[in-house]
Amino acid sequence: MTNPMHAAFVGRGARMTALAQAEMIMLARNRSALVAALVLPLGSLWLLHSATPSSFNVGQHETVEAGGVLATGTIGMVFLFVVYSTLVNAYVARREGMVLKRLQTGELTDGEILAGTALPAAGLALGQCAVVIGIGITVLDLPVPANAVVLLIGVLSGTVLAAALAACSSVLTRTVEMAQLTTMPVLLASMAGSGLVFPLAAMPAWLADVCRLLPLTPSMEMVRIGWLGVVGAGTSSQTGTGVWSMALPQIGGAVLWTAAAVWAARRWFRWESRK
Repeated sequence: MTNPMHAAFVGRGARMTALAQAEMIMLARNRSALVAALVLPLGSLWLLHSATPSSFNVGQHETVEAGGVLATGTIGMVFLFVVYSTLVNAYVARREGMVLKRLQTGELTDGEILAGTALPAAGLALGQCAVVIGIGITVLDLPVPANAVVLLIGVLSGTVLAAALAACSSVLTRTVEMAQLTTMPVLLASMAGSGLVFPLAAMPAWLADVCRLLPLTPSMEMVRIGWLGVVGAGTSSQTGTGVWSMALPQIGGAVLWTAAAVWAARRWFRWESRK
């Protein structure tokens, strides 16, 4: 006898996979979005590595190697450009083309539509994060991850949060052309304040405390803790229980931000054209 729950799970997976395949075709046809997703993060790593000093001053007698900051920051760039920016464009384009409204008339639930649309960008982001980690270890001489589980949690949480933030930002975006403006606050705040290009440890204490409240900061801190065994791009490395003691508050922050973004997306997401 077929288990109804198993059959429902398989059916949901099949529907989302079909939607994800169609979305991947659309992404491949959008050359500007594809180039931005593939080139910007890794290109940023190369440019910043070429132009950045070998270390940052984080105290009167303390420095932090730039390689770790740049490599983990590039993973943040993947969250922003491969997932967030790409999905804002995708959600708005599908909404304005009435694709989302037509999908609602089928078997797909609202959550399946949003998740299925996000799957190609999320898969591409996970692949790029793996490439960045490989480059960091082999080219930048960074250590192997101090705790692969914490690193994976950071990457997954950042990917999911970026997708949820994209759904929220699409509410404020009337057209695909406007996405360049409506995404700027999240992009600039995250790049400047979540430690993507400048470590929080090198900021004044009051500014670092403010930046820790930004949406992507907990995920970025988990990436640093899981990979380098440090928090805030500090200079002391820890392993084992020390990594988990640093990571648990960041996991809590990431869960809260993700829950808030998912709730906002479910509450205010627009399915019909704004025209």
